[in-house]
Amino acid sequence: MTVTAAAPARSPQLPPGRRAWRTLSPYTYIAPFFVLFGAFGLFPLIYTAFISLYRIELQTPGDMEWRGFGNYTAIFTDPFFWGALRNTFTLGVLSTVPQLLIALGLAHLLNYKLRGRTFFRTMMLMPYATSVAAATLVFAQLFGHDFGLINYAIGLVGVGPVDWQTGTLASQTAIACIVVWRWTGYNALIFLAGMQSIPGDLYEAAEMDGASRWRQFLHVTLPGLRPTIVFSVIMSTIGATQLFGEPLLFEGNAGGGITHQYQTLGLYMYEQGWSFFHLGRAAAIAWVMFLLILVLVGLNALLARRRMAKEAGR
Repeated sequence: MTVTAAAPARSPQLPPGRRAWRTLSPYTYIAPFFVLFGAFGLFPLIYTAFISLYRIELQTPGDMEWRGFGNYTAIFTDPFFWGALRNTFTLGVLSTVPQLLIALGLAHLLNYKLRGRTFFRTMMLMPYATSVAAATLVFAQLFGHDFGLINYAIGLVGVGPVDWQTGTLASQTAIACIVVWRWTGYNALIFLAGMQSIPGDLYEAAEMDGASRWRQFLHVTLPGLRPTIVFSVIMSTIGATQLFGEPLLFEGNAGGGITHQYQTLGLYMYEQGWSFFHLGRAAAIAWVMFLLILVLVGLNALLARRRMAKEAGR
């Protein structure tokens, strides 16, 4: 007697419409993102590149005159553009470096078991949740020349009043203080999340080897936190390049001070588009900022990758 194996059951054939729907239905869940990104992200980017090649005035936006790369040539020959680029760089350094260092120290303290850790972590986000307009107006009063609290405090130790809104270094330092105050807590919580992902066994092994807390921080925390640090540096670089609200509201004009001493690229673009009505030139500045951000982000990523490859080869 021979036994024949039963043929495997065949799944019922679905109609072509049902098969097509089963194939395409997953894409319907992600379609809203791509629709919104195309409408509010990709299309404005492409349209900005398009109008940057024309001469368009705000009073007559329908009259477009072809200029080619004339708007870019006008930008690169304008000394105020190079001044704004220099101010953007100096403000970025003055705000980003202290911000990340302080955030790293605060995150290291909050990583230990402290009383009221939840309260302190919540307080870290309060400056970030504060309106940039409210924060800048308060700091503008603090850095006032005649009745500012900062000049009063330094006067107690014998230092004369500083004109925080006129001097180049003084005004940039004041604006950098606003940025540091608003974003330090945000970066501290990002660092804290990265620290909590580091395995506790590494700290226990380092402690058994007699490593102090400082050495644990140098040889365990920092290497494990490197991807988070790279992310924070990249995001801070993008934010510094787009700095706009704080310098605009510090004195209330798009010129960035009497002598343009703290005018950033964002203020320069706003001034060209909404004060001088040159929409085509403003669009060109926007694309220059976009390309500058790509270069800076790529440079940061390249340096981080080379550093990681160098350490991995040791």
